[in-house]
Amino acid sequence: MIRADLHIHTTFSDDSETSPKAMVEQLVAHPFIKAAAVTDHDSVKGISTVRQLASPYPDILIIPGAEISTPQGDIVILGTEELPSKPWTVEGVVDFAKTNGFVSVAAHPFREWGLGGLTRTSNVDAIEVLNGASTSQANKEARELAKAMNLPGVAGSDSHKPSELYSVYTEIDASLDLDEILKAIKKGALSVSQNGKSIHF
Repeated sequence: MIRADLHIHTTFSDDSETSPKAMVEQLVAHPFIKAAAVTDHDSVKGISTVRQLASPYPDILIIPGAEISTPQGDIVILGTEELPSKPWTVEGVVDFAKTNGFVSVAAHPFREWGLGGLTRTSNVDAIEVLNGASTSQANKEARELAKAMNLPGVAGSDSHKPSELYSVYTEIDASLDLDEILKAIKKGALSVSQNGKSIHF
């Protein structure tokens, strides 16, 4: 069982103040979260930097990823170290993830830049049901949607500042192995938590 923050922005996102160094240092120091996804806006450039900083620490795992902006809303891809081909559409981004064995997540569906009701026809692998930057109402709607669609629900801080890191997390029935984690997310072998409390839906 591992605990992971599946939505983090570093300074490789134009709107983030979190340096790769701060991300790794807080992950190393955290008492129980030991995996974290680099999901910068429309960029994978920060992944190698974060991984390099994390390499001395065998007890943590950096999950590669990106948050892709489509005209309909944002989609987080977990597992990728490259961007899908443009133009970015919901269908194209989700197909890219499925073809390559990655995980596609409807990010904060009921907040600005979310897919909203379009999530129902998006064919994503999972829904972000606990987003650290979303209101409790928006997260509640996301959980209800995931339940209605019978899709796994994941959690990510969506942090843009060091103080926001690791505020929520996903508990995954897997070891610190990327392929195992991606498969467990797709199977729904997980739960989401905030402040140490599991949120059931």
